[in-house]
Amino acid sequence: MSEDASIQVNFGKPIPLFPLNVVSLLPQQILPLHIFEPRYKQLFEHALDSSGQVAMAVYSDSGGEQPSARRSPLRRAVCLGHIVQHEKLPDGRLNIFLQGLCRARIIKELPRGEDRLYRTALLEPLDTQDSDPEAIAQIKASIQSLFARGGLQKLVAAPALTEWLANEDLPDRVLLELISLAIIHEPATRYRLLSEPDASARGALLLGELKHLERLVRLAKLQRPEDWPKGCSWN
Repeated sequence: MSEDASIQVNFGKPIPLFPLNVVSLLPQQILPLHIFEPRYKQLFEHALDSSGQVAMAVYSDSGGEQPSARRSPLRRAVCLGHIVQHEKLPDGRLNIFLQGLCRARIIKELPRGEDRLYRTALLEPLDTQDSDPEAIAQIKASIQSLFARGGLQKLVAAPALTEWLANEDLPDRVLLELISLAIIHEPATRYRLLSEPDASARGALLLGELKHLERLVRLAKLQRPEDWPKGCSWN
């Protein structure tokens, strides 16, 4: 079952894999994709004809998949996404909007068939549903406290984050996912978020990143940038 209870995921069937060099999709995220390679045009056409679900995977190395018989290895954690909108262009290219549903783990990658150009695998759910709700609530309270101090209001995403934090109807797990999407962009940290099954552990990682950002903002303020000569920095 995905985190969106309205969408069923059949983990008993192979799911198409769309690998990239970095984590491009996390749960709750909407990812726009422009599809032009033959193997991925086939992948999304097949997905549209079936469940509409695709797993965004990550290469283990930085080189990506080479045009050879050898398959570049993949990291085990993936994000399962659901196609929420698509447009097929006259030349066969596709514009896709993929929504992240849930974390999953590659159990076994399947051999590629003669007519299938893309990779598929059997997956299993990665998210645990027994995370400590009190720990998650405390993390939310700590994040609210950080924003109340004012330093993080300098962030471009601050208005949206403040609105989400004030929304009592937003589940804490979803809230932490949304803040992570807005704040964490460094590839290694994003993979840690993707591969961590426990929501409270992900929340602790997010809280640590926010504390680090607040410290950087405080240090920058101590340099009194308003006193710098125009176009200059003391750094």
